[in-house]
Amino acid sequence: MAIRGSCLCGSVTLEVDRVIGPMEYCHCNRCRKVSGCGALLTVVVRTADYRLLTGREYLQAYDAPILYRPPAFRVTFCKQCGTTMPEAEPNGSTLEIPAGLFDSDIGIKPDKHIYVELKAPWDAIQDALPQLTIREVVKLRTGEELPPDFKLRRHAIPVANQ
Repeated sequence: MAIRGSCLCGSVTLEVDRVIGPMEYCHCNRCRKVSGCGALLTVVVRTADYRLLTGREYLQAYDAPILYRPPAFRVTFCKQCGTTMPEAEPNGSTLEIPAGLFDSDIGIKPDKHIYVELKAPWDAIQDALPQLTIREVVKLRTGEELPPDFKLRRHAIPVANQ
C-alpha cells in the first residue's frame, strides 16, 4: 500500500511505495533555514518508488550557492504555500523527502542526528540517537575521509543598510 504525502495547502501530493531510510535529523544551516526549525527530519526513498501525483505546476526550485563542491543545494517548494517538497523528477537512485510531508506512518523511526557541529546555539539534542559530524557523515556515506585542508564555509549573512 502506497504511503501518501502532501504540502500544507494540498496542491502538491505525492506517494511512495516504501521508505528505505535512513531517517535523519539534519542540523546543517541550510536544512535549518529550509525548515525554520533546529533540524530538518528527512527520510530516504528509492526514486523508483516515488511518484508526484498532483501539483507539478506549483513546484518551484531554488539553487543555493555552492559551499564546498557541486552540485548546488537545491530546494524545491510549493509556490502556493511554501512547503518544502521533493523535485517532480529527481535524479539519482534515491532521494530525501521531508518526513513531515507524509500523512500516515512510514514504518521507520529517526536513527541519527547529522552535521551536529552546525546546530543552532540554542538547540539542545534531547534524545539518545547517535550524533555525527560532517567528517563522520562523509566517511559513512562515501567511505572516504574529507581532505585535511577541508574548511567549513557558512552562508554569508547580508548586512542591512543603515
